[in-house]
Amino acid sequence: MTTMKKIGQVAVVVVLGLVLVGAGFWIGWDSGVHHPQNIVVQGATNIAPTASTTADFSVFWQAWQDINDSYLRNPSTTDQAKMYGAITGMVNAVGDPYTEFFDPADSQQFQQDITGNFGGIGAELGTNAAGVIVVIAPLPGTPAAAAGLKPEDEIVAVNGSSTQSVNVDDVVNSIRGTVGTKVTLSILRQGWAKPQDFTITRENIQVPTVTLVMKGDVADITLSEFTQDADGLFYQSLQKALNDNAKGIVLDLRDDPGGYLEVAVDLAGYFLKPGSQVVQEVGRTVPTQNYTATGSGALDTMPMAILINGGSASAAEILSGALNDDRNIPLVGEKSFGKGTVQQLFNLSDGSSLKITVAHWVLPSGRILDYDGLQPNYPVTLTDADIKSGNDVQLTKALAIVQDEINGMPLPPAATSTATTAASSTQ
Repeated sequence: MTTMKKIGQVAVVVVLGLVLVGAGFWIGWDSGVHHPQNIVVQGATNIAPTASTTADFSVFWQAWQDINDSYLRNPSTTDQAKMYGAITGMVNAVGDPYTEFFDPADSQQFQQDITGNFGGIGAELGTNAAGVIVVIAPLPGTPAAAAGLKPEDEIVAVNGSSTQSVNVDDVVNSIRGTVGTKVTLSILRQGWAKPQDFTITRENIQVPTVTLVMKGDVADITLSEFTQDADGLFYQSLQKALNDNAKGIVLDLRDDPGGYLEVAVDLAGYFLKPGSQVVQEVGRTVPTQNYTATGSGALDTMPMAILINGGSASAAEILSGALNDDRNIPLVGEKSFGKGTVQQLFNLSDGSSLKITVAHWVLPSGRILDYDGLQPNYPVTLTDADIKSGNDVQLTKALAIVQDEINGMPLPPAATSTATTAASSTQ
C-alpha cells in the first residue's frame, strides 16, 4: 500500500523512441567496424524522429546492437525484456524512490493493490532519505503490530533475500502472499548491533479506520488510515463524542500512513473556517492546485491536540500540518515520516505503466513535507519500556494539554523547530 496517496490515471498512447543518425566520423578502421556512429536498427518501431532531446541516442543503439551481436545468452533474452530494462534504468536515473516503472504483470498487480484487500502483514512500507526500505507504520490490529514492528525499522531481508537495491514495491510483493502462510523479515532497529528475524503469519488485512475512547470530557479519536470511508466513520465518532459532552479532542494520527488527499481536506473542514487553505499541490509542469476547507467549521474553536510519530505520513501530515499552521493546534509526540510528494499513474500502450512524482505538498505556512516531516511542538518519546508497561506517555501529555485548554490555562512553552519552506525548495 505504498501508493494510496493521490494517484491519477492518464493514458499514454505512444511509446517514444529516438534514433540519431548522422554522417559518422571515426579514427581507425577497427574502431569504425566495431563502434560505428551510423546505427541501423532492425525491427525498431514507433520511432519519433522529431522528438527533441539533448541526449545522443546513438550510444543507446550502439549498446543495443553490441548486446545483440556479442552477449552469450542473448538468444534467450527477448527484445521486450531489454526494452523494459532500459525503461527501468531511465526511471532509476531520476533518483526518486516513488517514481517507478511497472511491466504489464506488475502494473496489473499494482492496480489490484490500491483497490482491494490482500494477504499480508499489515505494515505500510516506504523508503527513507538514505534509500533504505523501512516500516512507515504497522497498522493497528494487524500481524505486523502484534509482532512488534515499529516505525523506521529497516527491512534488511525478506525470507533471507536482501532488500538492498530492491525497490519498495518488489519488497511489498515479496511480503504479501497466501493467507495463513509465514514470511520472515530481517529487521534492523536503531540501537541494535545486528538484524533480528521476525516471522509473521499473513492474514487478510482489513484495517479498522476510526476508534473513539472518552477520557473524561476529552474524546480520544484514533484515525488509522485515510480510507474512502474514513470521513463518514469520523463524523459518526464526532457525533458520539459530542453526545457524550466532549469538550476537547485528542486526534491520534500515530502510525497513520495516510491515504486519500480528499479525505484529509474533508476532515480539516470540521476544524477550520470554511475557505481556509489546507494544502497546495505545487509541481514543475502540473498546475498549482489549492485545497481549501469546505466543511461547516463547526469545531473550529474546539480545544485540540494531535498525536504524531514516525509512522504519521502523507495525508496524516497534511491534516496535522494544516491544523497546526492555521489554529496553532499543538503537535505532540515524535517527528513525522516526511512523505510529501504526489504521484501520478501513466498507463502505457502495452499494459505497462509509469508512476511518476509530479508535485509536492506545501502547507499554508509554506512548509514542505518531503523528508523534513513535521516536528512536534511537544516532543515526547515512547520507549519500548513504556509500550511494554502500557504507559502511553504521549497520550498522557496530549490529554493534559487539551485539559489545560478546556480550563483556560496557558499552554506550556513549546519546543522550537525549523522546517524547509517552499520558497527555498527546488520545485
